[in-house]
Amino acid sequence: MTGHTATERLLRRERLLVVAGLLGVCLLSWVYLLDGAGTGMSTVAMTTWQFPPPRYGGTVAAWPAVYWLIMVGMWWVMMIAMMLPSAAPMILLYARVVRHNRKPAAGAVVPTAAFLLGYLVAWLLFSLAATLLQWLLEQAGLVHGMMMWSNSHTLTAILLLGAGFYQLSPLKNTCLAHCRSPAAFLSRHWHNGRTGALRMGLVHGLYCIGCCWMLMLLLFAGGVMNLVWIAGLALLVLLEKLVPRPALVVRSTGVMLVAAGAVMLLQAAVYGWA
Repeated sequence: MTGHTATERLLRRERLLVVAGLLGVCLLSWVYLLDGAGTGMSTVAMTTWQFPPPRYGGTVAAWPAVYWLIMVGMWWVMMIAMMLPSAAPMILLYARVVRHNRKPAAGAVVPTAAFLLGYLVAWLLFSLAATLLQWLLEQAGLVHGMMMWSNSHTLTAILLLGAGFYQLSPLKNTCLAHCRSPAAFLSRHWHNGRTGALRMGLVHGLYCIGCCWMLMLLLFAGGVMNLVWIAGLALLVLLEKLVPRPALVVRSTGVMLVAAGAVMLLQAAVYGWA
């Protein structure tokens, strides 16, 4: 009886440790973003409800090596802050499965940490690609270097159209189905050990990227460090993964984005806006 009680206490502590770890990582990510994410800029100054954001002039500046690192870190921390809440059900279910399949002394914390690491590595890969794209757009004068939002009506329209059509695509539905079905994902992709956990976390992260990458690129339209867009997109991703009828959210969002993009593209053509 005593041993059984001790086991229950151990399992309870493990659950609390995993939950506390996820909350801690998410909270620290949001604090880092609110502090400017190492850019030296105020997120308040880069936040606006206006859309499209105001256009500013300015010169194109070179990126020193340290700035590349700052930008990659900014994107990575931002993706963690936005995506980790929606990934929490998968991570917690994985921890529960491991906990029930292992001896109590072995614990589930270490393999769960490996799963989380694999998930974060996937978003690091996305952050590297997003940073490169940001540099290309900034060098082309399409994204303002300091405010980090679109300086081009046409670019904004293309981003809206791309995100909208992707919301309505079969690939979006396939990736979202994997993200919304933790039990099915674990049964199909299960691998034992820490390496297996790392691999599973990476695969799950890649499915999440497949589900949300075009939505994340909308940050170039509204502002990479615009808290209104960061919080709004994070909430949209959470709704897509947790509401009982995600198709309604996904399709309605897709239609609205396509409509907004079409209007902006028409305005750009009629008024000659770049």
